[in-house]
Amino acid sequence: MMGTEFVQLSLSPILIGICAAVACALPGNFLLLRRQALLGDAVSHVVLPGIVVGFLLTGTVSAGPMMLGAMASALLAVLLIETVRRLGRVEPGAAMGTVFTSMFAAGVLLLETTGASGVHLDVEHALMGNLESLIWFDATGWGSLLDPAALAALPPELFRMALAMTAAILFLAVLRRPLVASTFDEGFARATGQRPSLLSLGLVALSAASAVTAFQAVGAIIVIAMFVVPPATARLLTDRLWTQVGLSAVIAALAAILGYVLAGYGPLWLGGQHSVSAAGMIAVVSGLGLLLAAAFGPRRHRREALPEA
Repeated sequence: MMGTEFVQLSLSPILIGICAAVACALPGNFLLLRRQALLGDAVSHVVLPGIVVGFLLTGTVSAGPMMLGAMASALLAVLLIETVRRLGRVEPGAAMGTVFTSMFAAGVLLLETTGASGVHLDVEHALMGNLESLIWFDATGWGSLLDPAALAALPPELFRMALAMTAAILFLAVLRRPLVASTFDEGFARATGQRPSLLSLGLVALSAASAVTAFQAVGAIIVIAMFVVPPATARLLTDRLWTQVGLSAVIAALAAILGYVLAGYGPLWLGGQHSVSAAGMIAVVSGLGLLLAAAFGPRRHRREALPEA
């Protein structure tokens, strides 16, 4: 498993899964603390009108226009959610629910009234992902990691997800202090000259960008799970904020590795003949980790408290 076959068939999907999981889990910590943890679910619904519009404008079902349309739709949803939440003074969950159901319905109407429904718009593919198919065909073994020609043939999803993960890390590193202040005491942040509204919008936009980037490779199942489950698991293991952030990244990466391996080889070990969905197994492994943390974690008998910075 660890030779040429592993490098060619499994290394690239595992790395993409790790990057996607970490890119979603890092901002997910602050979404969880801000009670916006279901943003990933919202984004998975609002991309539909963007996908349809991308097809209508270009007449093609290629990945580029679809991803650009999905990204534009996600960013529009972010603006609408923040507008509804602040101007209407409604609870964040209600604002997300209102916007994503309305935009999803608008996408369905566009799909039915424009004739785009007769074309194979790969919405199901965006929701389920294609992690297993992201194979590094040009790899001939571990030496390919030092071969520029072979590296150039890596699936482009890996570079996109690595960029999304790097952006999430830089965002948290550069805006560390104002992000903490605006998350736990928005009034104090505003009194000290910070702009919590703009920072909140940036956090949600980063989350939407990470989610949309991950759709083509890993699908919405992993996106939704990674935004919520690793941060919630880490929250049960520590009271310190940045320890929680680091733990969530480690938990997300381990879930991606273990889930992918179990999806491909678990059924064979149990006497089965076919593998199962990598996206589904990664989400299941994440959920099992949360259950273990809830049952045996150090915080299971403590009163709920805000994490220390």
